[in-house]
Amino acid sequence: MKKRTLLATVALTALLAACGKNEPASNTAAAPAPAPAPAAAAKLVVGLDDNFPPMGFRDDKNEIVGFDIDMAKEAAKRAGVEVEFKPIDWNAKEAELLGKRVDALWNGLTILEERKEKILFTDPYMVNKQIIIVKAGSPIKTKADMAGKIVGAQEGSSAVTALEKDKELSSKFKATKLFGDNIAALMDLDAGRLDTVVVDEVVGRYYVNKKPESYAVLAEDFGTEDYGVGFRKDDEATRNKINDALNAMKKDGKAAEIANKWFGADVIKH
Repeated sequence: MKKRTLLATVALTALLAACGKNEPASNTAAAPAPAPAPAAAAKLVVGLDDNFPPMGFRDDKNEIVGFDIDMAKEAAKRAGVEVEFKPIDWNAKEAELLGKRVDALWNGLTILEERKEKILFTDPYMVNKQIIIVKAGSPIKTKADMAGKIVGAQEGSSAVTALEKDKELSSKFKATKLFGDNIAALMDLDAGRLDTVVVDEVVGRYYVNKKPESYAVLAEDFGTEDYGVGFRKDDEATRNKINDALNAMKKDGKAAEIANKWFGADVIKH
C-alpha cells in the first residue's frame, strides 16, 4: 500500500471512531400512543331491585315501572342510548356492576363516600331520609324508645349503613333483622315480629300513604342522603352523557314532572 493511501485510511478510521464515541445512540422505538378513552355505551343495562316501589317495581301486568324507571328512560332517550332494565340481587349490586353484568345502578342508590371508592356517580338528583316506621298506636315515639326492640331493614340498603353508624343506639336493640326487600320487613311489622322498620323515606312514605291507618312515622330519622346513578370508574363517557341528560331534565322541568307523577311533589334536588 502506498504511504499516502495508508495515511488516508488511518485518518478515516480515526474519524469514524471519534464519531462513534461522541454521537449518542438514537432511540428509534417510538413512545406508545396513549390509549383512547372508552366511548360511551350505545346500550345501557340498568341494574335494579324490582321490588322497590315507587322507585322500581313490577305492576299488575308484571312490567317494571317506577320513578327511577321513568327517569332512566327519559335520560337515555336524551343521551341517544338504548336502555334495558335488569333485576339483580341488590345486596350484590357492586359485584354486578364491576363484573359488567350491568352498566349502571339506578334504583334509589345512595351516594356514600365508601361507595365512591368503587363507583362513579352522577350528580345527586334526589334527597332522601332514613325514616322509622312503627305500627299505629305503638309506644315507640322517639329513637331512644327503640332500645330493647327488634328493628328491621333491607339487607344491603342504606338503612343498614345508617344503623351501623349510630352504634350507640343500635347496640341497644334487642335484635336487628335483615330482609331481602322492604315489603317483607313491613309484613313482619304488621305481624308483630318487628317493632320498627328503618327504610328509605321515598319507599316508606309510599307504603304509609297506602295504609295510613296502619302505620306511623316517627319525627326523628337516621339522617339524610343523596341519590345518584352509579357507573363503573372506567365508564366516564357514559356517566357524563347521562349526567348531562339529568341536569337538562332538572332545568326544563321534566324531572319535576316525573316526580309529581310518583310523589305528588317536586322532590328533585336542583
